[in-house]
Amino acid sequence: MTPESLRALLGEVASGASSIADAERRLAWAPVEDLDFARVDHHRALRHGFPEVVFGQGKTPDQVVALAVRIAERGEGFLATRLAPEAREPLRSALPAIELNELGRTAYMAPAQPVERRTRGTVLVVTAGTSDLPVAEEAAVTARAYGNPVERLTDVGVAGIHRILSARDTLSSAAVVIVIAGMEGALPSVVGGLVSVPVIAVPTSVGYGASFGGLSALLGMLNSCASGVTVVNIDNGFGAAAAASRINLLPPA
Repeated sequence: MTPESLRALLGEVASGASSIADAERRLAWAPVEDLDFARVDHHRALRHGFPEVVFGQGKTPDQVVALAVRIAERGEGFLATRLAPEAREPLRSALPAIELNELGRTAYMAPAQPVERRTRGTVLVVTAGTSDLPVAEEAAVTARAYGNPVERLTDVGVAGIHRILSARDTLSSAAVVIVIAGMEGALPSVVGGLVSVPVIAVPTSVGYGASFGGLSALLGMLNSCASGVTVVNIDNGFGAAAAASRINLLPPA
């Protein structure tokens, strides 16, 4: 249940279109649904603005499909991240309208009724290199699912610093910037020095041995000398987009 659907239900009760008993039944069914392997939080959207997101890693295709169907049938939208390749076709068969992003390992279904979100502006997803694109796509799909306008700026890492400097108009037009980089993780510091809006840095596990699976990038970002740079966990494009959405989305009018 989303805030919009709750307000609609309360409006129906106030106008007499729905009875108190019907509203009670619909609300009683909403909070938590027990499956054999999970408890689905159907009030997540009421608290966070979007239904519970399914983390696909470690789940079987059958488990992912079961969760997807139970969440999507509410008509409030659906998002899964870190999908294994073998879960894609079962999801497509169960939910033909679902959008699968192979690169980002995501599955997204829009709400049955479009929801207009008030935002401060655009969430810009910036990548240092092509190898960072899987994490960037996870972030971009998540930000879009949460109701943000999204733009992408790719392959502008510090090895060719002119590339990011030539994109200053794009950077300055964003309300929040998500910067995704591996190796030494220097790009968020550069972007943080160019913009006046929040910068969310995402270290990736891209790099040679001494990058330690993204730890070098993580430490570099945590030690950024640019102000206004915050950091999420390694490869966590979803977490970056969730944080960006809380910054960018405005309360309903």
